[in-house]
Amino acid sequence: MNAESPKSLVYSEPAALRAAIRAGKFDAHTSGQCPGYAQANLAVLPKDYAADFLRFCQLNPKPCPILGMSNPGDPRIPALGADVDVSTDLCGYYVFRNGEMTEEVRNLKAVWRDDMVAFAIGCSFSFEEALVEGGIPLRHFEQGCNVAMYRTNIATQGAGRFGGPTVVSMRPMTPAHAIRAIQITSRFPNVHGAPIHFGDPAAIGIKDIAKPDFGDAVEIRKGEVPVFWACGVTPQSAIRAAKPLLSFTHKPGCMLVTDLRNSQLAVF
Repeated sequence: MNAESPKSLVYSEPAALRAAIRAGKFDAHTSGQCPGYAQANLAVLPKDYAADFLRFCQLNPKPCPILGMSNPGDPRIPALGADVDVSTDLCGYYVFRNGEMTEEVRNLKAVWRDDMVAFAIGCSFSFEEALVEGGIPLRHFEQGCNVAMYRTNIATQGAGRFGGPTVVSMRPMTPAHAIRAIQITSRFPNVHGAPIHFGDPAAIGIKDIAKPDFGDAVEIRKGEVPVFWACGVTPQSAIRAAKPLLSFTHKPGCMLVTDLRNSQLAVF
């Protein structure tokens, strides 16, 4: 698919999708885009916070599996794609000041600083292809919306200034499909791996399953259970705890689509 294609279509090549995003021709969520290629969450922090954040990710590999990081001041991560520029290649960003989200921007060019370090973190959108291939329908695909995400009462392991609750993404499934999904996603530890909970949302601190904190609500049908995976939006909670003067993340659902193949991330 070339960069001139309408944003409603599915792009097949990551470079073409990234070019469309840079040109302002695509501004939707990236779930289902570029089948076969890994997607990544983004967290960008000042250099003096980078070591603590790296340690935080190492201590919390389920919600924060690192796929790549940049050198200070450089928005490029060549290991994820020769042309990847994390300041322009996502279709939505959040700007945090003193740990609070203050604005949403289309790119980071006006706010980027030469001391910023970018972290690309594995995303559950990457294992969705394997779920579909395994015969498991995904409700947010059917409804044409973003996945539902929630803050929980599951604490992360703190590192320096970083800590806070785990965020999860939810997909409703029949019990049989949930068991199969656990088997399938266990092969993908670099993109959150197996679910961390299924069943009663209140058990992990979710008061109203119909009101996600991020993304879109999806229908849960009779005979289905909600299945919860650790989510790469978790760093937003950690940033609120650490309160750096300036930091950036992706807008939930608006991922960095990389040149890594999902098959490269599978463990057999």
